[in-house]
Amino acid sequence: YFQYQLPAPPPTSPDPVRISAELSECPWSPGHQLARIGIQAKKIETASLPPANLVFLVDVSGSMQGADRLGLVQAGLRLLVKQLRPQDHVALVAYAGAAGLVLPPTAGAQQEAILGAIDRLEAGGSTAGGAGLRLAYSVARQYFLKTGNNRVLLATDGDFNVGESSDEAMEQLIVQQRETGVFLTVLGVGRGNLRDSRMETLADKGNGNYAYLDNLDEARRTLVAQFGGTLFTVAKDVKLQVEFNPARVADYRLLGYENRLLANEDFNNDRKDAGELGAGHTVTALYELVPAGADKPLVDKLKYQASAQYVPGSTASEILTVKLRYKEPHGRTSQLLAQPLAGAAVPIAQASADQQFAAAVAEFGLLLRQSEQRGTATYATAAQLAQAGRGPDAEGYRAELLRLVQLAEGLTPAKTVGVR
Repeated sequence: YFQYQLPAPPPTSPDPVRISAELSECPWSPGHQLARIGIQAKKIETASLPPANLVFLVDVSGSMQGADRLGLVQAGLRLLVKQLRPQDHVALVAYAGAAGLVLPPTAGAQQEAILGAIDRLEAGGSTAGGAGLRLAYSVARQYFLKTGNNRVLLATDGDFNVGESSDEAMEQLIVQQRETGVFLTVLGVGRGNLRDSRMETLADKGNGNYAYLDNLDEARRTLVAQFGGTLFTVAKDVKLQVEFNPARVADYRLLGYENRLLANEDFNNDRKDAGELGAGHTVTALYELVPAGADKPLVDKLKYQASAQYVPGSTASEILTVKLRYKEPHGRTSQLLAQPLAGAAVPIAQASADQQFAAAVAEFGLLLRQSEQRGTATYATAAQLAQAGRGPDAEGYRAELLRLVQLAEGLTPAKTVGVR
């Protein structure tokens, strides 16, 4: 969600992504370390993006009534339409009790016709999500661009109740369609009956991405500021694997990503589906490390594993190695990248602004979940880190996080803060 200043792939690099890493002391666990791994996808100016064949698939069922649902979708799509170029084409499919083609593929230069079709949408009826998806994919295939960007943009609260309504049936439908080369972006709206996990699953299965829109600013961020990242994939089936040097690391713990864990044997399996990266997108992963020799392991020691032995050599100073596999958007064979991280952990106060802010986000999450691993964390220390790591913050998202931390501190009794 937050933008970090990660090094981008050089213009001459054949790879669309670049790995970076940083190591500091862990602010909530004295004696531990915090490793931040960053992945930066190459940035592409909008004018340089390939032509787009887009199908807007809009849920207009009864559950989508309201300014924060269909009204917000319409406002967001209006913003997106203004980013279109003459070489882009857009079609509009709507679904409620049944699905229908509201606007056939129309050139991006004909904005009045596209905006008029969006404005005519009204909510009412049941939700035939499966029929809508089938029609949208069919339209996208009819106007498929061999060298362009083919994508269905689904906007819904996820409340499917007609046709394929189970998670399994919807997944099967989308897996079948992704093989045609048409990717899927899902935009979630609404509250209360929002089916967030279902929509994220659909996007994952459709070689696409998912974003939740709760206001017009978030719609602008997703559909305008991140236009290329939302709508153009530069790498698919992206997998990350981290190997730790046992001579330097006694134990480790990944912070978050519980629903994104990958079995070790699946890293080299090109048949295993994984995530996608859009143009300019970033990925950040944090690991809490216990240095070798420390007396505070994150979990009990293994009964049968031998103690790590120091092995002299050129890799002795390395803490870890980040391995990444990716495929080209229409490729079938993955490419492998690797980047080691060496050196000593710096004090958190001397780390980069991005490292401090990422640590603040993680500490805030540990406190909100009342995690058993939160150690000495407090809302006050999380706020201090967030303040120190604000940086330029042109869009104000880091300032908003700081405000939320301070608000949570004011709402939480002191006795529940910073205890194991």
